[in-house]
Amino acid sequence: MSMLPLVLVVLATAFSLMSLGGGIYEFLVVDASWPRRPDLIQPQRGGISRKRFWIPMHTAFEFLLIASVMAAWTESAVRAPLLVALVSHAVMRLWSAFDIIPKALAFERADPTTIAEETARRWTRRSMARLPLDLLTCGAMLTALITAAGLA
Repeated sequence: MSMLPLVLVVLATAFSLMSLGGGIYEFLVVDASWPRRPDLIQPQRGGISRKRFWIPMHTAFEFLLIASVMAAWTESAVRAPLLVALVSHAVMRLWSAFDIIPKALAFERADPTTIAEETARRWTRRSMARLPLDLLTCGAMLTALITAAGLA
């Protein structure tokens, strides 16, 4: 195996782990607080802007993952876990796009006084339910990395 596929797998794995860490941080720190204070996630009210982290993070990871699959295509032992990572990440992103993100944007735009804390807590639990898909993606990326390193 040449160096390019290995480097791409290393970078994609790093970004998958950073994404997992960002999700865990968001759940433990941000989501633990904002249901009581919705303005914390409302950039127009001085709150954080989640998209400043997530858009670049997902864009970089997805680019690196696709490039890794293409570069390592001839190595079936590396290709298989990369495809698992690709599918699990795609499922998580589709779920996010059609369920989690639209509701998050609605919370960001809403008048903070109209957001019921229990509704916000339900959203945080649904959002965290994506964790198994993120863990599967990271596990598959680590498997691909270990396999690629063994072939280098």
